Amino acid sequence: MIKVFGHKAPDTDSTCSPIIWAWYLTEVKGTPAEPVLLGEPNTEAAFVLKRWDLPKPRLVADVGPGDTCVVVDTNNPAELPAGINDADVVQIIDHHLLAGGLKTKAPIDVTIRPLACTATIMHDLIGPEGMARMPEPIRCAMLSAILSDTLEFRSPTTTPHDRDVAEALAKGLGIAIPDYADELFAAKSDVSAFSEAELLRMDSKEYEVGGVQVRVSVLETTSPRVLLDRKAALMAAMPGVAAEDGADHVLLFVIDILREEATLLVPNETVKKIAEASFGCTVTGDTVVLPGIMSRKKQIIPALKL
Repeated sequence: MIKVFGHKAPDTDSTCSPIIWAWYLTEVKGTPAEPVLLGEPNTEAAFVLKRWDLPKPRLVADVGPGDTCVVVDTNNPAELPAGINDADVVQIIDHHLLAGGLKTKAPIDVTIRPLACTATIMHDLIGPEGMARMPEPIRCAMLSAILSDTLEFRSPTTTPHDRDVAEALAKGLGIAIPDYADELFAAKSDVSAFSEAELLRMDSKEYEVGGVQVRVSVLETTSPRVLLDRKAALMAAMPGVAAEDGADHVLLFVIDILREEATLLVPNETVKKIAEASFGCTVTGDTVVLPGIMSRKKQIIPALKL
């Protein structure tokens, strides 16, 4: 059976897209497939599963020889199981930059498109006939992923096509997008049960900036004060998280969904230099507000320099 999975620390897209594609492979293409996760889903993704009565996919720690896999919402080996290059990867569906480093046993089907969400790409690949057969809970998962990745169309990664697909899905489901997005973002913002280390890893990716290894973490919320009140504890946890994960520093961006801005925590001189070089700002304390910064993929990662 094919295993379908997204990146580690699964968000809503990396939780819902495996469910969508495993359904399509199994029910439409007649190829048995199973959605799996590379970790516990974040609070928003867990809310979506519960809200639409979708079974939580099985968690897997690794893959290897004998595993046939479809990778979605990433193509970066650093975000995938250690044994990914020993497994038989037969397809990639993604909307991120091409990272390189994946090796396959044979030519494969790769779809990488400049859209805000993997689920939008899947909508197009599935086509009208497949969408007509899709059960309502799966369509709700697709809508949830698009609204999450676009931050209800606030993110600069949003394309007109993402919006059109989401609005068509919502209309067919009888869902009011503003009301449902409020539910999603409330769930995303509820981080009270997580430790500082868990928050730093919740939505993070590894990058190199001027020879420095950094873990770039983002926390999207409608209640940034809840996170910023934990600023001292978050900064105190950063060295340990970085050391355990093989990084030099952690860059934590608290994304205020409603004000459409990011607050970067600045725990040391190196992060200060990165902030000032990357965003043209002047850092005078242990945080800096970056107006209009909403997207790690489009605005943060391309800007990073030292």
